[in-house]
Amino acid sequence: MDLKSLRELNAARAARRAAILLTKISDGSARVIREGDEVGGELDAAIAKAFRSGASGSVEADGKSWFLNVHLPPPRIVVIGAVHISQALAPMARIAGYDLEVIDPRTAFATSERFEGVSLHADWPETVLKERPLDAYCALVAVTHDPKIDDFPLKAALDAGCFYVGALGSRKTHAKRVERLTALGASEAQIARIAAPIGLDIGAASPAEIAVAVMAQIIGAFRSRGLAGRGGDA
Repeated sequence: MDLKSLRELNAARAARRAAILLTKISDGSARVIREGDEVGGELDAAIAKAFRSGASGSVEADGKSWFLNVHLPPPRIVVIGAVHISQALAPMARIAGYDLEVIDPRTAFATSERFEGVSLHADWPETVLKERPLDAYCALVAVTHDPKIDDFPLKAALDAGCFYVGALGSRKTHAKRVERLTALGASEAQIARIAAPIGLDIGAASPAEIAVAVMAQIIGAFRSRGLAGRGGDA
């Protein structure tokens, strides 16, 4: 790998942006493709698929052989609310290969005893997200049922283009949430991205079942990034 490509990949990694080192196998020439760059030709579809899957490999496109070395930021789940659903979701995320952290200013809930081994912030989302901002490789899960805690991170997630934004609550609860987010400046298109009620519709009832539904929906959203017309059930 040449020094220029290495610097570009390191810069993308530092900024939590996805990139592919695209190498022409015939002569070894290489360049860095960032997610969202237009390449043209048959390579466009192959590159888009590689960004979704995260899998490196060789492809045939435009009459040439290429190797795609894919570099994706680790997907991060930010859970707002140290509740029973969060307790069940944490080990599932770990098994699926997702980093997870929990934010909740309510110190009675946000305790190390309840969330052993989990990155836990007993503080307001406004404070935590200022130091650890959201990005396109984050999923935001809001489960406190408290607008004073949930609304700010939901708006921040929409503005950051998080690949998944979900919020717990009934349709009636969500209708009121829509009014508040609209007042905060969220657009209709942004609000339409929120999965609410949260999770795939599998008839989940217990906190653990809801966590399964949420984790499945997050995985679906992550793997379908960039596919127009696809999205998780809300």
